[in-house]
Amino acid sequence: MLLSEVVEASGSARATSSRKNKIGVFAELLRRAAPAELAQVVAWLSGELPQGRIGTGWRTLTTLEVDAATVPTLTVTVVDKFFETLAAVGGSGSTARRQELLSELFTAATSDERDFLVRLLTGEMRQGALTAIVAEAVAAAFEVPIAAVRRAHMLSGRLPVTAVAARSGGVEALQAFRLEVGRPIQPMLASPGATLDEALAEFDGAASVEVKMDGARIQVHRDGEQVWVFTRTLRDITASVPELVDLVRELDCTSVVLDGETLALNDSGRPRPFQETMSRFGATTAQELLLHPYFFDCLHLDGVDLLDAPLRDRRAALTTVAPALVIPALLAPDAEAAAEYFDGALAAGHEGIMIKSLDAPYAAGRRGKSWQKIKPTHTLDLIVLGAEWGYGRRTGYLSNLHLGARDPEGGDPIMVGKTFKGLTDALLQWQTAEFPRHERTRDTGTVYLYPELVVEIALDGVQTSPRYPGGVALRFARVVRYRPDKEPAEADTIDTIRALLPG
Repeated sequence: MLLSEVVEASGSARATSSRKNKIGVFAELLRRAAPAELAQVVAWLSGELPQGRIGTGWRTLTTLEVDAATVPTLTVTVVDKFFETLAAVGGSGSTARRQELLSELFTAATSDERDFLVRLLTGEMRQGALTAIVAEAVAAAFEVPIAAVRRAHMLSGRLPVTAVAARSGGVEALQAFRLEVGRPIQPMLASPGATLDEALAEFDGAASVEVKMDGARIQVHRDGEQVWVFTRTLRDITASVPELVDLVRELDCTSVVLDGETLALNDSGRPRPFQETMSRFGATTAQELLLHPYFFDCLHLDGVDLLDAPLRDRRAALTTVAPALVIPALLAPDAEAAAEYFDGALAAGHEGIMIKSLDAPYAAGRRGKSWQKIKPTHTLDLIVLGAEWGYGRRTGYLSNLHLGARDPEGGDPIMVGKTFKGLTDALLQWQTAEFPRHERTRDTGTVYLYPELVVEIALDGVQTSPRYPGGVALRFARVVRYRPDKEPAEADTIDTIRALLPG
């Protein structure tokens, strides 16, 4: 298959707002891909590289000065081999070698192919090919139920692997996927809840009420003495968190898979700022700041998979195997007890609480409302689209943020407001140093960014407004923190924001 065929399908998907049309375009492309090409095509349409990060960024790519090809000749296989070679480059002279390889690749690419490759290499595939859409295209292409694709994707952790199985063996191959200790699975996520009372009523009292910690998501696997620790994006950080590894090795079991949070605490036992916890995730070795794990789910214990068991059973397994490391929870509390628990969580310095159905199985992603997060104010994860230069005491700093919500159909982010509230001096300094690395363009007053950074915003509500493209605007928005643990594809959608409108 030629790369130009993938590029054409990508362009067609970007040009339509219809989810059904996007799925149809991708499904037809996947059917045409050769068996050896399918995994690469699925990954690229999802905006991912099978090789992971390969050491190229905007600065490297924008300094290339080579003429584009006029006739498409690159194939999927040839481009994938280029990526394999790039991923292996390291050591002295690696920058020059990468430039050499990229120049060779870009010389053979047409202008459209070059644009596609730049967006792919920099994580900027804004074509509507969110993983959920590509998963539906896999189901349509190979005539298998979407539920089977989603479950296999959860268990394999990789949609390209799932697609290959769907093509080669259909439903039977997808159903063969099992939880494998040592291989991370896609995590279950929570949806924003309206109020505590509404969430409790939705579950008819059969709920677990848990502290929502301001920590970083972790998934821990153990098989004998071997332990793995993964982030919410399934990145292996085992080598940089030995204190977590040691604690899991001490558990009274042979094999286990745990889901939870980790955070750093100060001397009084209160949580440190989220950024301090995340600093450990970027390290390659242990640092002085110790992390503490707090688990809220058990997905496997001593040879028994628990994914399909209700939360009440998974919680029982968790308290059996790791009683000292369990996030505090109330099971099936009444409204008064739950409200008191909520107040206590806030007083202890936590974000809020989680309300979870005791009857629900574990399912990857944010489908349904089996898990709901309740906070004292509305918070949204939004995409930073740009920043205006400040004035007065903020002169010389990038200050007023342009905020965008994710388009659920995969289009460009939709601007919903601006804010400079909540920005500390440290954040102003960080923004001014960091934002130029993500710069798309600028004018005299504003630096416009590629949609790569996610920021958590607190707000008092939402109102209709003709000022912004989405028809809504944020009320009293202020910065809570940046979310380096989240990708733009995980930001809140414009639909989520519109749902907050009064009435």
